[in-house]
Amino acid sequence: MPYFIRPMVKEDIDQVSEIDHEAFPSQWPPANYRQEMQNNIAHYLVACDNAKTVSMPATLPPKKSDLISRLMPWRRQQPMKNKSLPPVAVPYIAGFSGIWMMADEAHITNLAVRRQYQGKGLGQMLLIATIDLAVGLKASFMTLEVRASNLTAQSLYAKYGFTQMGIRRGYYLDNREDAIIMSTDTLNSPPFQERIKELREALKQKLA
Repeated sequence: MPYFIRPMVKEDIDQVSEIDHEAFPSQWPPANYRQEMQNNIAHYLVACDNAKTVSMPATLPPKKSDLISRLMPWRRQQPMKNKSLPPVAVPYIAGFSGIWMMADEAHITNLAVRRQYQGKGLGQMLLIATIDLAVGLKASFMTLEVRASNLTAQSLYAKYGFTQMGIRRGYYLDNREDAIIMSTDTLNSPPFQERIKELREALKQKLA
């Protein structure tokens, strides 16, 4: 496959924030992914392009003596030069997704793909991986909110077993747009699992 999916790590924050801003430019307040990485109920995945990397600055971790100097300034020694490592190549992130686990509910908070990767099955790949993540975390069902005007996203979610459950009026702060509430049936039910299995196989054929 041209992509691989893995859990998000702190080194991904800059790229994920960039994708978030591109996908949700009017969102206020903007998502704080450094804070999200400390959130015990939050779980994020990133989809990386197998054929592309980006350069990222890498710095040496602080030396023990430097750490001691910061914690105990009375023991401060002569300052040492701050040395940096050469830039390192890291995977290029093409999309990401996130859920919050609340009891037995996995709530999708984000699912976004860079514009140049849209229409290539990556959104579906991320959604399947997110469903797998929720099942692995023992969620019974999944929920989400999507803009009433975002018919493309609604169609994708419906394809994967999400159905409309209600409307949150004026949910989005930027323009007071309504949100469509969508939910799955029980994730471990045979009909739902069979549906995901068929869609997974079809997507593998598309991406092969």
